[in-house]
Amino acid sequence: MITSPKGSAPARNGALDEPWDVVVIGGGNAALVSALSARDHGARVLLLERAPTVFRGGNSRHTRNIRCVHDYTDAYYTGRYTYDELWTDLGGVGTGPSNEALAALTVRESETVPRWMTDHGVRWQPALTGTLALARTNRFFLGGGKALVNSYYRAAERAGIVVLYEASVEQLGFTGDACTEIVVRVAQGRRRVRAKAVVCASGGFEANIDWLRRYWGDAALNYHVRGPKYNDGTVLAQLLDAGAERAGEERGFHAIAVDARSPKFDGGIATRLDTIPFGIVVNRDGRRFYDEGEDIWPKRYAIWGRNIAVQPDQIAYSLWDSKVHGLFLPPMYGVSAAPSIGELASRFDLDPLAVEETVARYNAAVDRGPGGRFRWRSGTACPRSASIRPRATGPSASTGRRSTAWRCGRGSPSPTSVWRSPNRHTSGARTAACSATSSLQGRSCRETFCRPGTWPVSG
Repeated sequence: MITSPKGSAPARNGALDEPWDVVVIGGGNAALVSALSARDHGARVLLLERAPTVFRGGNSRHTRNIRCVHDYTDAYYTGRYTYDELWTDLGGVGTGPSNEALAALTVRESETVPRWMTDHGVRWQPALTGTLALARTNRFFLGGGKALVNSYYRAAERAGIVVLYEASVEQLGFTGDACTEIVVRVAQGRRRVRAKAVVCASGGFEANIDWLRRYWGDAALNYHVRGPKYNDGTVLAQLLDAGAERAGEERGFHAIAVDARSPKFDGGIATRLDTIPFGIVVNRDGRRFYDEGEDIWPKRYAIWGRNIAVQPDQIAYSLWDSKVHGLFLPPMYGVSAAPSIGELASRFDLDPLAVEETVARYNAAVDRGPGGRFRWRSGTACPRSASIRPRATGPSASTGRRSTAWRCGRGSPSPTSVWRSPNRHTSGARTAACSATSSLQGRSCRETFCRPGTWPVSG
């Protein structure tokens, strides 16, 4: 499918055969920001989206907010979030930034992102409270990720950007070090598109299980991919084969904990589970393996995907008791409840005695400190640092959870250094060199790096 400004039909009048100033490969947030920025600077822009219209937007369909530096309070933020605080949060996830210079640039420039987004049609959700209390650090899109990408596509249409859907890039053609031609397959067949500059923003390789297995072995067979099946690394592989400078970590990815009953691909943000700080998490052997209270918000969710990824069978179970119902967003697939911990464990084919022993050890490590607050006894294995409360031995509930590979951290660098070539740029998942494990690999990174100040312009 081809969309274009009213009064123009590029597929019929041969305009696709004319050289484009900028061709953007990809249809998510990174691609759209790149295309809009290039158009803002007068470039003639073509955007190639591999997915059909209904699935356009890549992983961006499944996001809901951004995290940016700000020193003010307004209808969308309830407090300040400083450079130092955001930098600390970024460094506290996984192994921290893979490239400190790029990460620092991302954090510093993130302050400019909301205004640019607003100017290009994005609308914002007023500050939320309750179970999703992130309004000091995070700014939410009105309508979520789907509304975000729809806003950008409307802005692209108004600006005269041509979009091709179900457009699969089969080959990148080079003249010396410059990418000057793209072979793309559309409904009408294979087409050759010439370009002065090419932006590769086509996602990572997280949906390519065979590629994941190179780094994670057969464990990758158990991963769920929260994003689209189209992110299989086809364009990334071509870039690397053509000599792109490699960056990031081979085993680096931004992964979260999702419901084990969710689809293998494209389950989206609704499959995420937020129960972890309110109970305990055990692996297949019925044992705790990480501090559930290490972080509540805003980065806790980005820690647990990797934690589960290295557990037996890449699965874990979140257990809580009836006292905490209503303190977190309920799982979309419901929960399993039982009158006792042993019975609940049996429902998940876990060893009841092992789980009961784990709960008993956990409860024995909790006592009351000054003021009646619960605290953790020092010297206990697998400590608990925050949100400490004893687990009841009575009515309990649980969900199973898997790791999801959402964005993978092996890519080519950001536009500030990619290939040291004048006409090739990468964005989005390609900026994995910024941070291979944290969520800042995504939203703020894309909005920062996808707005370069110069673009090739016709005439």
